Amino acid sequence: MSRPPATPSNPSFGPEDDGAAGRENGPHAPVARPRPVTVLSAVVGAEATALLAAAAWYGFQLVAGAPVLSFWGAVFTLALLLAFASWLYAVAVFLYRGFRWPRAGALVAQLFVLTIGFPTLTGGYPVAGLAMLVPAAVGIVLLFDKRVIQFASRAAGSPPAL
Repeated sequence: MSRPPATPSNPSFGPEDDGAAGRENGPHAPVARPRPVTVLSAVVGAEATALLAAAAWYGFQLVAGAPVLSFWGAVFTLALLLAFASWLYAVAVFLYRGFRWPRAGALVAQLFVLTIGFPTLTGGYPVAGLAMLVPAAVGIVLLFDKRVIQFASRAAGSPPAL
């Protein structure tokens, strides 16, 4: 059995096309990226950037000779900060591309931010606490948006499922 061509010579555009001219319809047609996916990816990317900035500040303090109880414990903490920042960048990029697996990683990251943000807010740092809580709350709400779930349903190596 032969496969149909990847780009048919006469694609049909219907009313479900949503005004996205130039895209083909069919089972392997590209799906338009909804705005909530872009916002969610930006929130996760901003959190990764903040974590990277914290790692840079922590590394600078470590090199500058700030007192620590355990030097190797501080190096391990720095490595964890860098690893988590790179993981969050990967989550943001693959969410933006429409993969399924980053939704769980983004949810876990938002829950961790909430568990740090509430004590920060109530511990006398309201600006820092709100700077953590507001993006995390927006991220959690957007993770359960039906457009995000519909778009981010692609398994690795396959076109978007919906």
